[in-house]
Order: sequence, then structure tokens, then C-alpha cells
Amino acid sequence: MSTLGAGHAQRREHGRWLRRLSRGGGFALRLATVLPVLSGLLLIPQAWLLAGIVDAVLREPTDPAALAAPIAGVFALFAARAGLALIGEHAALAAAERIKRALRLSLMAGVLQDPPRADADRSSGAVAALLVDQVDALDGFLVRFLPAMTQAAVLPLAFAAVVAPLDWVVAVIFVLTAPLIILFMALVGWGAQAASDTQATALTRLSAYFADRLSGLVTLALMRRGEDEVLAMRQRSDELRARTFRVLRIAFLSSAVLEFFAALGVAGVALYIGLAYLGMVGSAGAGATLSAGLFCLLMAPEVYQPLRLLAAHYHDRAGALAAVAQMEAALTRLPEAGPDLPRFAGQAAAGLPAGPLAIDADALCLATPTGRILLRQTALHIEAGRHVALVGPSGCGKTSLIETLAGLRPAEGCLRIGGVELCLQAPAERAGAIAYIGQKPRLFRGTIADNIRFGREDADARAVQEAARLALVTAFTDGLPDGLDTMVGEGGYGLSGGQAHRVGLARLFLRDPGLVLLDEPTAHLDAQTEAQLIDNLMEFAKGRTMIAATHSAALTQRLSLRLGMSGHRLQPFGPAARDAIRLIRAQAA
Repeated sequence: MSTLGAGHAQRREHGRWLRRLSRGGGFALRLATVLPVLSGLLLIPQAWLLAGIVDAVLREPTDPAALAAPIAGVFALFAARAGLALIGEHAALAAAERIKRALRLSLMAGVLQDPPRADADRSSGAVAALLVDQVDALDGFLVRFLPAMTQAAVLPLAFAAVVAPLDWVVAVIFVLTAPLIILFMALVGWGAQAASDTQATALTRLSAYFADRLSGLVTLALMRRGEDEVLAMRQRSDELRARTFRVLRIAFLSSAVLEFFAALGVAGVALYIGLAYLGMVGSAGAGATLSAGLFCLLMAPEVYQPLRLLAAHYHDRAGALAAVAQMEAALTRLPEAGPDLPRFAGQAAAGLPAGPLAIDADALCLATPTGRILLRQTALHIEAGRHVALVGPSGCGKTSLIETLAGLRPAEGCLRIGGVELCLQAPAERAGAIAYIGQKPRLFRGTIADNIRFGREDADARAVQEAARLALVTAFTDGLPDGLDTMVGEGGYGLSGGQAHRVGLARLFLRDPGLVLLDEPTAHLDAQTEAQLIDNLMEFAKGRTMIAATHSAALTQRLSLRLGMSGHRLQPFGPAARDAIRLIRAQAA
């Protein structure tokens, strides 16, 4: 298949995906597509009443009281049409917000579904553009294009069918000229689609570029690169503006040409009826009476209005297709869109059992992003409730293994936690059942209490105080004027490395995980503080599985099973080593 054919096939598939996605709008979106059609159909009696009023006034003197009812009917129909249009627009906006909210949740789940890798090239700016800009680009398709497409499919045929009994020539003019608008809309659509694809790509790249430069602002200032980056940002912004103007130019050009064809159709009807009144051509019905001719003239522009409206919003469809292409490029797949909320296709997510979680691995292979082998064809079994020390020289892969068990790093082989394949676990369930505290927990600008509450957002002040006590945070906050309400900067600015580590560790004591994964939990501590923290950790770990990567001899001595990591394999030692070796051998067999 040629590149052009493949592109058309991809756009058709994206169009089908958008239609399936629109089903998530439910009753509100169906209402938004039906009400404009009803509003358009009400135009038929409104035009008929208006033509009758004009006919009655011009042909012979008429009592104004006799026209009160038709005039009231015209205004009533006008108000009804305006009300239906307003309700339909609000329903479309509500449906679009529902679909976009669900789609954002689904896209975010897709972003989180893939474990982060050190060599990942997906920038935070690109993810932000995906979740905000590209999802918002669907707004026009849902709110404007879908209702316009329904009106264009129903109203012109309905209007032509109503006019046909009055004058079949006028109906034939409608039928012959309306397809010209559709044909030209399709021709212009190709150019609009290409321009929209380019503009969407440029917008995503600019968002990613801006977010990345913003995150490295301090580095750029230190390297005296600020002026250069400002210039580069201005150039990229100018390029995006030029591409946006190309899209607008095509939209304006298409609107002008479509207006030309619509004007020709209306002029043709007016010319025919005028010549029929003058007796220069034979009348097929509309020229026989003034009211019939006026009715046909009033309906003529309305026949083309739905098609003009569809053409005006055709670029919304092109923009939506470009946004869908960007989503697929960023995530390599699209969420599965059905009549319910969008969701990512794939194997069904499995829940984790309550209580301590066992760990089993077969043929586990682990490597660094650069390709250095850390583990090769390793079998592993850790019983539920076991407390394990993971030891070995620096750089042997302890942190990588801990991150793999937390689902944060890819690995080859079979890895089961709680009897469930790691790849089948729902991210939300895994986050609730597995607690991972790294060497450098991320702290945010705010109070110390706020940073601790990051472990459980609904924790009350008493729970936060108790978690701070168990993590020995109160050992240094009690001496501060504001205690736990002391403000810290981004990244824990204002705290020492050991203090920041304990604040991050306090989050653990707010949770109830079945598996606790710790990476150097007692680093940066003196012997007395370390002993107190180990006591608190061991008390918390009762009834839970805990694995700690550590260089601390004091912590290693307190854990029943010890795994040495070196030479691309794991070697049990310590009090439970014999049972562990037997289980690992059985697992490998």
C-alpha cells in the first residue's frame, strides 16, 4: 500500500474511532444532534405562515386582527427554534465535557501503564499537550461538527421534499446544486486535513519544547543561554503562527467558495420564479400564487444553510483527526472507545489479594537502559510476610530490582506479585497494595505536613503527626517554630538530605500496603537514630512483606532473609537461606 493510501486508511480508522468515542456522550449528545434538526423542521411552518402573511397584505386589504394569529405563530415558532438551539448547544457542551474528562483519564492511564524508563524520550511537555491541547481539539468535532452533519443529512432532503409538491422545478434546482457544495467540501477537506496535521504536530512540539526549557530554566541561566533560548522560542512560535494562518486561510477560502455556490442556487430559484411571474417561462406551480413563490424563495437559502454550516465546521473534523493522530503517535495505540467510557484495550486488569504479598519470578532478566546485564535468567521466591534484605556492592542493580518489583522498570521474564502477573495488575490497585520509598523521595513546595500527607490525601492531623513520629520527623520539627507546618521549598529545599528522606519515609506510615519496598531507608542517619527507625519499620512490617535494598549492617541483621546480588544472580544467605534456596530451585525446575 502506498503512503497516500495508508494515510487515507489511517484517517478512516481514526474517523471510526471518533464515532465510537462520541457514543460516550450518551443521551446528551443524541439530544444535541436531534434538537437542531427539529429546530430546522420548524422553519417549514414558520416560512409558510410568513409567506401567507405577505400574500394577504399585498394582494388585498386585510383586517389586522385576522393576521394576529399567523403573526403570533411566526413569533412562537421563532422562539421555539431559538429555545431548541440553546438546549441543543448546552447538551452538546455537557456531552463533550463528559467525553473529554473520561478520555483524559483513559489517556493518563495509558501514560502510566507503560513503566518509565531512563531512556524514555516522552517529555512532560508532550504529555501535557496530549492531555490538554489534543483532547480539547475534539471539542469542535463533538459540539459543532456532529450536529451539523446530522442537519446536513436530513434537512436539505426534507426541505426539497416539502417544496416538490408546490414546484418540482425548484426542487430539481435544489437537488442539482446542493451536491456541488458537498463535492467542493470534500476537495477542500484534503488540504485542510494536511494543514491541520502539520499544525497539530507543531503545537505538540512547541508545548514539549517550552515545558522542557521551563524545567531547565536554572541551568540555562547558569550557562548564560537565556537570550538564545528566547530567540529559539520566538522562532518556533512564529512557525506555529504561520501554520495556524495556513489552516485559517483554507477555512476562509472554502467558506467563500461555498457561499458562492449557495448564492448561485438561491439566485437560480429567484430567477426562475421571477420569470414565471412575468410569464416568460412556464410555471410548474410556485409562480401560480404569490404565497407559493414566496415560500420557495424563503426556503431556498435554508436548503443550503445546513450544508454551509457543515462546511464551516469541516475543519473541526480535520483538527480532531489530527489530534487523534497525535494521540496514537504518543501512545502507540488509542484507548478503546465504546458506548461506555473510553478505556485502554488489552488484557483485563486483575486485582491483588489483601494482606502480605508473595513474590515469584521465573527466568527474570534485568538490564540497565544502556544494556548492561544486572540479572540473567533468575528464579526468585519470597514468601508472603517475609522480611528481606537486598545487599550487594554499589551499582550491582539493587535499586533497579526494587523499581522492577514496584512496576517502575521493565524486565524480561515472568514476575508475579500476590500470584498476579505484574503486567496484568491495574495501576491503581498496584499503587494501593505496594508502597515504594526510593532513596530520594520527591518533596514539593509546601508544609512538611502537606508533604507527608502526599502518602494519603485524606489523612487527618493526628495520623500525620503519628506518621511523623514513627519516621522520626518530629525529632527535628519539634525544635522549629512552626513544627510540621514549616514551609519547605521544591525538592525539599531547606532540609538536609537525611531530614528530607525521613519526610518521604513518613508517607509509608500513612498507608496500609501488603508489600513494602525500601531503597536505603536508613541512609544519612546516625547509629542511634537508625536504631530507632529500624524498630519502627520492623513494627510496621509485621503482617506485611518487606524488601529493603541496603548497605546498613544494622538493618540487614534484623531481616530474616538476605539476598546477595552480584554476578548477574541472587544468592540467599542468613537464617532462612536454606529454605529460600530450596524454593528457588523448585521454582527454576
